[in-house]
Amino acid sequence: MRKALARQRLIACTLLAALAFNAPLLWLFDTAVSVAGVPLVFLYLFGVWAAVLAVLAWVVESGPR
Repeated sequence: MRKALARQRLIACTLLAALAFNAPLLWLFDTAVSVAGVPLVFLYLFGVWAAVLAVLAWVVESGPR
């Protein structure tokens, strides 16, 4: 049961990451705005990337034993 739940969570995380890195959503953050000298699109990319890695690590670590 837990293995199936972990697999479903990994698939959901992969699909959400694919959606987050899709071009139309990236275009929303591709503006001339910068935060502390860093363009907003870079902050978005690295923020989403870090969040995806954190969720994946959580799912893998709390997976079946």
